[in-house]
Amino acid sequence: MPADAMEKVVNLCKRRGFVFPGSEIYGGLGASLDYGPLGVELKRNVKDAWWRAVVTGRDDVVGLDCAVIMHPRVWEASGHIAGFTDPLVDCKKCKQRFRADQIQTTVCPECGGELTEARQFNLMFKTFVGPMEDTAHVAYLRPETAQGMFVNFKNVVETARLKLPFGIAQTGRSFRNEITPGNFLFRTREFEQMELEFFVRPGDDDRWFDHWREERMRWYVELGIRAENLRERPHGADELAHYAKGCVDIEYRFPFGWSELEGIANRTDFDLKRHAEFSGRDLSYFDEEKRERFLPFVIEPAAGVDRSLLAFLVDAFDEEVVEGEARIVLRLHPRLAPYKAAVYPLLRKEGQPERARSIYDALRRHFAADYDQAGSIGRRYRRQDEVGTPFGITVDHETMRDGTVTLRERDSMRQVRLPEDRLIDELRTRIGNA
Repeated sequence: MPADAMEKVVNLCKRRGFVFPGSEIYGGLGASLDYGPLGVELKRNVKDAWWRAVVTGRDDVVGLDCAVIMHPRVWEASGHIAGFTDPLVDCKKCKQRFRADQIQTTVCPECGGELTEARQFNLMFKTFVGPMEDTAHVAYLRPETAQGMFVNFKNVVETARLKLPFGIAQTGRSFRNEITPGNFLFRTREFEQMELEFFVRPGDDDRWFDHWREERMRWYVELGIRAENLRERPHGADELAHYAKGCVDIEYRFPFGWSELEGIANRTDFDLKRHAEFSGRDLSYFDEEKRERFLPFVIEPAAGVDRSLLAFLVDAFDEEVVEGEARIVLRLHPRLAPYKAAVYPLLRKEGQPERARSIYDALRRHFAADYDQAGSIGRRYRRQDEVGTPFGITVDHETMRDGTVTLRERDSMRQVRLPEDRLIDELRTRIGNA
């Protein structure tokens, strides 16, 4: 990728309303970002695509939506209070802070000053529940969504009547007080996750671990990310989490280097065992057919919504010259594109705007769509190309005469005529087959 690809994507996001700096009118807040009108649609589409692939597209996974603030004992059991830390060093001269594992020297990379000894810094955001701010009322914003699914394991088994193997999935916000956030959407202190806890019989865990590795890699490719920009990176024995039997990261080749999109981990029975111990509740599973009781193992594919969205944006961003003019185009998969189609009247007279508006009103009952009548038709095409709209529909003289419209494809720029009453079916077919 070009060295300035990231800068161009960031500029496009601000200029066209995908992502804005958080609290911008007050000077901003580090690693705080707000999704604009187009960004929130793209983000929703990423989450919906994941939910379809992982939950509603299967018969062995159900969903949850758990509380952000949970009982503090949850985080004791999970090990987050004692062990969810990063090593931190301070510069004695300029007072900046750095993660010790990312500093290769003993001096400050910014000013050359002396660094302090490393100390462990807990990444969880602390808060208080109720009117008293004392240790008895301490709580935490969740640093991951996974634990809500573990503590609800028994509830789901009893109410959903599921048999192993089965999964519990959730999307939602998590919070981590990162020492060194950065790279736009890649690392922020407030972010969204898409996590699945897939419960299996011990002994079947290796097979399901491989299954979810393949499924999750295929998901990114099917939604348009080029396979050469993805890779698997197995964790070495020295970097495995204490609870993990195995872990593989799906990495994307960002402009700033290969970095993690998603981790697929074999968490064994660690989480259910710990929560059973700390809560005093029996979290085992009873297999009625084999008359056996045991703690299931868990395979966990855990992805970041924001990181995935950033990868889709970067991979889709393209620049080319068409007929002597620069063209920026986001080649987003149609299922992810914020708008599926845009409708244009060729002229702002002869009843064309009214006819185009009528078509637009009919389309948006089925798809997210846009209406644009400002400027030349070429300029309107370019505006929609750079936000990823896959199809353009132009109302012109022939439309007024015979009821046909021009359907333009974003990527190929090919145009075809078809009756306006076939538009919805045609778009549904093209989006579904993409």
